[in-house]
Amino acid sequence: MNATEPNGTPLPVARPVVIGRRKRKLPPLARWARLLLVLMALGLIAVFVVAAWIRPYDDDGNAAKIATHTQLGMEPCSMVVLTGKPCPACGMTTSFSLLMHADVANSLRANWVGTLLALAWLALIPWGIFGAVRGRLLWIRRGEFWLTVGLSILFALMIARWAVIFFG
Repeated sequence: MNATEPNGTPLPVARPVVIGRRKRKLPPLARWARLLLVLMALGLIAVFVVAAWIRPYDDDGNAAKIATHTQLGMEPCSMVVLTGKPCPACGMTTSFSLLMHADVANSLRANWVGTLLALAWLALIPWGIFGAVRGRLLWIRRGEFWLTVGLSILFALMIARWAVIFFG
């Protein structure tokens, strides 16, 4: 029974006030999306296994700054060969490898953007596995937007780092 005033008129019913937008649950992921998350995690694990396998040090124990990718049978960077200056991606493989050898300082010296990328990719491994098992993406809404923002920031940092090295 509703409460009334002494004169018999019903009292207004209080309703909860919602401030901001209500969070809506995302629908469960399709099987193909869950499979892609597992494949992404496995691919990233493979990248880090290779990075750990590469030797980022010379015979004297000094950390390399670039060109560790040549241990994988790849050619030296064409830009370094032609200009003597590194390209925007120079040192990425080396920074990943140094990070996997727990040499953070030299990883940052080789290519600090590569170190940031490696840390982001390391975080994606448990995120992808957890999302695949749970069936929902963790902490992500508007994924395409955030992927675009993240890639844009990465490329801007790569170009900024390269410009400082190339022109500085």
